[in-house]
Amino acid sequence: MDTTRQAPDETGAWVVTRPGAVGTAGPGPLLWERRPLAGPGPGEILVEVEACGVCRTDLHLAEGDLAPRTPRCTPGHEVVGLVRAAGSGVEGFAVGDRAGVAWLAHTCGGCAYCRAGRENLCPDSRYTGWDRHGGYAEHVLADARFAYRLPEGPPAEELAPLLCAGIIGYRALERADLPQGGLLGIYGFGASAHLTAQIALARGARVAVFTRGAQARRLALELGAGFAGDSYDPAPEPLDAAILFAPAGELVPVALAALDRGGTLAVAGIHLSDIPTLDYQRHLFQERTLRSVTANTRADGRAYLAEAARTRPAVHVRRYPLRQADTALADLAADRVTGVAVLVAE
Repeated sequence: MDTTRQAPDETGAWVVTRPGAVGTAGPGPLLWERRPLAGPGPGEILVEVEACGVCRTDLHLAEGDLAPRTPRCTPGHEVVGLVRAAGSGVEGFAVGDRAGVAWLAHTCGGCAYCRAGRENLCPDSRYTGWDRHGGYAEHVLADARFAYRLPEGPPAEELAPLLCAGIIGYRALERADLPQGGLLGIYGFGASAHLTAQIALARGARVAVFTRGAQARRLALELGAGFAGDSYDPAPEPLDAAILFAPAGELVPVALAALDRGGTLAVAGIHLSDIPTLDYQRHLFQERTLRSVTANTRADGRAYLAEAARTRPAVHVRRYPLRQADTALADLAADRVTGVAVLVAE
């Protein structure tokens, strides 16, 4: 399908100029600029951004925890928008459709991992807002094969967090091997955790939340968690499984010690501070398992979006105009966001 509408020749976008601390005095790492925008190439769609979620991964990129892969990269990988143009060979999208552009932007399709349905481990994988320019912008280009068709009815700012916070939480829950009706411990309770808790509850699990924020603990209880305490509080009973969302390696032994025999801890973040020395008898013996979670597959994305359409999770959104992306990241860095921050088109 070829475009029948003139694509814009420039767009406004935030770029990471020089990674550094967010929210400190003086110029931050983000700069708003206007730049040329090429039309979509073969297999690509041009999306006019309606909303883009603000993810902690964006903060890691801005502050340098993730080494930049693209000069002056535009962050953002929870993008909801309207297709304004499509390149040759695009299938599944027409001009005017609502599309979701998520973290996974490319895989090779031919390596052993891709052939085994584990494309999240593809050595040639590339990512929106890290390798390709992302959604802190007025427009974004995406490979149509890695975009998702989204419904027209729900507000864009409520759909955007599903595209990373929701999908990665879904994969983390799958990796945690929570038994039916079991008790899930969640460490950290931000954007991804508050969506993941709702999946687990909808599946019949019980949920215990451990987080330092009083507002986050209140939200956890409002959403149905049976327990909400501080990050270092003891669990009300041994956990059948746990997910660590906070990027704090010091919580790994805390969560492992709270697991029952045979339990699994899944670490959901792309970045984690150093993990202290583990005591084998206390933290790993009796077949406790520690697992990382790496990105997601498109199958994860489709499965989660279908499950979310059935269960309709409550998405607690704090809205920011697109031009206030630097403020949104600063609020995220300072733990001033309960739920999820979302940039909306102006």
